[in-house]
Amino acid sequence: QVQLVESGGGLVQPGESLRLSCAASRSIRNIFSMGWYRQAPGKQRELVATITSGGSTNYGDSVKGRFTISRDNAKNTIYLQMNSLKPEDTAVYYCNANGAIIEYRGWGQGTQVTVSS
Repeated sequence: QVQLVESGGGLVQPGESLRLSCAASRSIRNIFSMGWYRQAPGKQRELVATITSGGSTNYGDSVKGRFTISRDNAKNTIYLQMNSLKPEDTAVYYCNANGAIIEYRGWGQGTQVTVSS
């Protein structure tokens, strides 16, 4: 499996911004899809955003227009820029790699994002 380490979470007020990073232990250049998922207490893990090796992106309905996923292949890192944060964005955010073979699949340990006034 590819090892993934998230960082950048924290406590912010509603309306503020935060950028999450996910550093991978291997090249992400040809991994089919990298993404961010989140899970709030008592709720199922849900899709936040994904980005393919070709640069195509997909977003969950609740974050469209506010969040942006990006990739830096040279740094083996993906990012999640979160703007206009809302209290309902509060969750543990997990990085995911979904490659064609098992060596290029994995989950990070998660980083806590708390949005509260």
